[in-house]
Amino acid sequence: MSYLLIGNISALICDECIEPLAHARIRIYLPVSPRPAHELQAGLFSTLRVVGEKEYTRKEERLLASTTMDERGNFSLSWEQVHLFTEPLEIDIELARVPGQRNPAGPARRYHLALQVPAWKRARDKYVAAFAYVVPSENWAEMRADFGAGVVTGAVRHYETYSAMPGLRVEAYNALTDRIVGWGNTNEHGRYKLFFNIASGGPAQAFPEIYFKVYSNDQLVWSEDKDMAFQPERQRMAPCSRMNLFVKPASEARKAPRYFGDWLNDLMHTTKTKMLYKDLHVTA
Repeated sequence: MSYLLIGNISALICDECIEPLAHARIRIYLPVSPRPAHELQAGLFSTLRVVGEKEYTRKEERLLASTTMDERGNFSLSWEQVHLFTEPLEIDIELARVPGQRNPAGPARRYHLALQVPAWKRARDKYVAAFAYVVPSENWAEMRADFGAGVVTGAVRHYETYSAMPGLRVEAYNALTDRIVGWGNTNEHGRYKLFFNIASGGPAQAFPEIYFKVYSNDQLVWSEDKDMAFQPERQRMAPCSRMNLFVKPASEARKAPRYFGDWLNDLMHTTKTKMLYKDLHVTA
């Protein structure tokens, strides 16, 4: 009898944005020891942890199947088994890099995800089950830090109406060097995502102090003061961070309020009238 396991693995950024674990490798093992039935029925998702080299080597004899996920984090695994398969599956992933990583790839890193008995369904000559997992945001931030790869996500909205601003380019700059560290485009909902490097294996402090500029094509729409990068809310940021930008377009900033223009016209008119009156009535 053959078994087919299909599914998807992705990760959560700041509890609001999901990205797939593109081209990661998923590995399925038989567990080393039995688990209580009540745990296996619901599936056991322990805290995601790193799998060291020694543990990885010891587990090789229990390897059931492995494959590489596609660019959307989808996978399909199959194997043969002579009896009804009721054993739990131990599920690990192996990453050579993370989405958007710009620094050179280093050694692959392995993480344990879960221990679970899939809900197998009979389909002609095989059993089929599905498995989906979303890496929690706090774990994903730590994993990205392991690879020295940061990500910022958020939305660009009009400062006054709060309406989404699509089709713009968001650029992030290092406040200490004024060099661009990453960029991304806003979608139809005004949402953007940009990637950049951080110190490899660095903590939250390795995240650079950044400020933003927003462009429409090559035209600067909005730029914030780089002193914003040193505000308390921008300090000790995580490798996965959310920053919503409320933009006042430069074209609107340049427009003088109507009442100011009316006042200026009245002042000029009054001044001219007084000057004319003075010219006409000056006596020796």
